[in-house]
Amino acid sequence: MFVLIIAGFIVGEGFHVAPAVPALVGATILLVWLKPDVHAMIQAVDWTTLVFFMALFIVVGAIQEVGLLGFVAQWMADLIGENLQIGMFVMVYGVGIFSIAIANIPLAASFLPIAEFLSGSIPGANSKALYYALSMGTAMGGNGLLISAEANLLTAGITRQADNPISFTDFLKVGLPVTFLTLTAGFLWLLVRF
Repeated sequence: MFVLIIAGFIVGEGFHVAPAVPALVGATILLVWLKPDVHAMIQAVDWTTLVFFMALFIVVGAIQEVGLLGFVAQWMADLIGENLQIGMFVMVYGVGIFSIAIANIPLAASFLPIAEFLSGSIPGANSKALYYALSMGTAMGGNGLLISAEANLLTAGITRQADNPISFTDFLKVGLPVTFLTLTAGFLWLLVRF
């Protein structure tokens, strides 16, 4: 089933089918085929983390609706001007610092229109350099705090269920220095690459 779902992702892209369609079809087939104990599955779900993600995506959607992203895009365009290196720096470090406090998946989704806008206004940015910088900033910034990335929260939930929780402070002591080291390494790689 895993191979069929992956094939559905690949084939569906050519027919403009959203990735959610093969995923949901595969999940439905597995539910019918395996007939799991639904009550046990519902109890196994980490509802706190799930509700947190739902609320987070609602907030990001609201930010998009009120036009805050357009304001941020224009501010960044004014700050960057026509310099691609400054654009990459602002994307990597600016988005990376945002990603420390805001979960990286909704943040990346929110900044995609900004990267598109800036790619059209900065000479040389048609090489997708700003998209790479956005990806770098959100991914590496997600290492900063326990709340910075979905994987961090899921791991914290699993360790809490196993009676070996990771504290916010313990994660911060390791995560924050690693974040700035990886942001710097990523930015230097982008300078060499583009």
